[in-house]
Amino acid sequence: MKQRIEIDHIGIATNTLEEGSKFWTILGLQSQGQDDFVEDQGVTTRFFPLSSSDSNPPTIELLEPSGADTPIGKFLVKRGEGIQQLCLSVDNLEQMIAHLITNGIRMIDETPRKGAHDSIIAFVHPKSTGGVLVELKQR
Repeated sequence: MKQRIEIDHIGIATNTLEEGSKFWTILGLQSQGQDDFVEDQGVTTRFFPLSSSDSNPPTIELLEPSGADTPIGKFLVKRGEGIQQLCLSVDNLEQMIAHLITNGIRMIDETPRKGAHDSIIAFVHPKSTGGVLVELKQR
């Protein structure tokens, strides 16, 4: 199966978007669009594109939990602030999920679901990726 795979974003868990944004703004990045609350994950996201010359550049995604009992809240309690996931964009998400499952890869989401800014996503279990939470996103 041949698909174009690119880094879409790197997700970073932070206690607050304001504190988490400081370094990226000092570095010279500007947040893009509005912060987005993803209800089923209990998280507010903020994106910082890494290039202004590319029409769809990789981004830094900051993730602020709405509470301690959310996935990002639990991550922060267990591991503290830092990289939470790597997101790869794919041409056909459903086809990629089927391909991974057929090849013995453990998925958190066997069916795509809604992500930030109405994107369609699915997570691969870290036990199948060498300990990295990988998010797949429909291009």
